[in-house]
Amino acid sequence: MALKTIFNVSEEKTAKLAVLIDADNASAKDIKNILDELTKYGEATVKRIYGNFVNQNGSWKQAINDLAIKPMQQFAYTTGKNATDGFMIIDAMDLLYTNRFDGFALVSSDSDFTALAIRIKEQGATVYGFGKMQTPEAFRNACSHFTYVENLRDDEEIAVISQQNKPQTNIKITDKEIEKLEKTPVIASSPHPELPLSTIKQIFDNQDTEWITVASLGSQWKLLQNDFDTRTYGFKRLNDLVKGFPEIFDYDERMLENGHKHLYIKLKS
Repeated sequence: MALKTIFNVSEEKTAKLAVLIDADNASAKDIKNILDELTKYGEATVKRIYGNFVNQNGSWKQAINDLAIKPMQQFAYTTGKNATDGFMIIDAMDLLYTNRFDGFALVSSDSDFTALAIRIKEQGATVYGFGKMQTPEAFRNACSHFTYVENLRDDEEIAVISQQNKPQTNIKITDKEIEKLEKTPVIASSPHPELPLSTIKQIFDNQDTEWITVASLGSQWKLLQNDFDTRTYGFKRLNDLVKGFPEIFDYDERMLENGHKHLYIKLKS
């Protein structure tokens, strides 16, 4: 009698995501970076973009074709009224009630989607927000996690955008003004914001031990600040961020019994 061999293969479930893009408040240049970032969280099984593509959104054509995004055409019923928001919200609720998705990615810098993000979270789905640095705080806080599109751009993209946004001027500067500028001391300033010390202190105050792992710092930081991203402060990894602020953190690399190294940190007094 032949024996049957049974293999128990457990596959990790991939989260299914619905990506909804507000064409009026997003840039076609950022969408590829956003979709790449979303692969960290799951598979984008639905990708839809909302706007009036026969009017001012011709720049979206290439991105829509290349990235297989479904355009959802919405004509403006009256001048000065944004019908796109309403269309996107209604469509989002229809998709939500199918119970097919583990998360929704809302690509917009518009606070009008704050209530939508709150409602989706109430239903038990994760909300990933993507928008510019000037996105209103209300919408950012309504999302489970918010990512600034500026953090997803590489150096070449930033240089191109900066050059495009650079104001053109034909103003001539006199020799006297040039001499004055040369004598003016230059104060160096960082392009990145300062670390939120109150948030970091709160994390350590909530711990039972003085030393904690970097992984623990990162998970607690994300809970307290849903737009937390090491790239906002100029670092790709949390380990690099910690080592980049020796005036704030003490760190110690420890070898555990399993042979893996872990970085432990504590706040300096």
